[in-house]
Amino acid sequence: MDWAIVLVIGVFAGTLGGIVGFGTSILLLPPLVIVFGPKEAVPIMAIVALMANLSRVAVWWREVDWRACGVYSLTAIPFAALGATTLLRMNPRSIEIALGVFFLLSIPIRRLLVGFKVRLWQLALVGAGIGFLTGIVASTGPINTPFFLAYGLVKGAYLSTEAMGSLGIFLAKAIVFGFGGALPWPVVAKGLIVGSTVTAGSFFAKRFVMRLDPSHFRLLMEVVLCAAGVSMILTAIV
Repeated sequence: MDWAIVLVIGVFAGTLGGIVGFGTSILLLPPLVIVFGPKEAVPIMAIVALMANLSRVAVWWREVDWRACGVYSLTAIPFAALGATTLLRMNPRSIEIALGVFFLLSIPIRRLLVGFKVRLWQLALVGAGIGFLTGIVASTGPINTPFFLAYGLVKGAYLSTEAMGSLGIFLAKAIVFGFGGALPWPVVAKGLIVGSTVTAGSFFAKRFVMRLDPSHFRLLMEVVLCAAGVSMILTAIV
């Protein structure tokens, strides 16, 4: 029954992430933590995120902005490895609290970033900060998104470029987890199984991308972020 719930949420989370470029980890991480525990959930989510971003790149391959992706990844990848190394030294309760606080803080931070314009070189600074954060927490999509939108990317170009940059980050994170002993074969297998449902959701999402009402979605995501953050903190405390 636990597996069935996780896989159903995986399809829904993959579809949501395929529509807006983020939200997969926000919806999927809490049930992964409940079912597998925080120490396994984060490495599993790293594999799932790899598969989710790869599928989004495949769907929107022709629209990737390679310059923006290259500049962003130049700093994001090494800092993601540094963040993942930091994560391996944290205890499970600290991970849960950090994830919960991060989800809650991402709501006001995202609102503060509305209206800013980002130049190409500034994506390197963004990549360093977000890469490190993503190395520690499961996903930084809600914070990551405004920077790419402020650079001028929309719809397919945004979805594919953000996914391509995130692909490098999660690959670096997975490598660190592998060398740190956090990716034994059972964890890898779980990640691949859950990731397959997320991948399916990414392909389902393409038809809905052009129809989404941005204002309604922002409100929905803030509700989801708040609920996920509170649930993670309560899980750690209780």
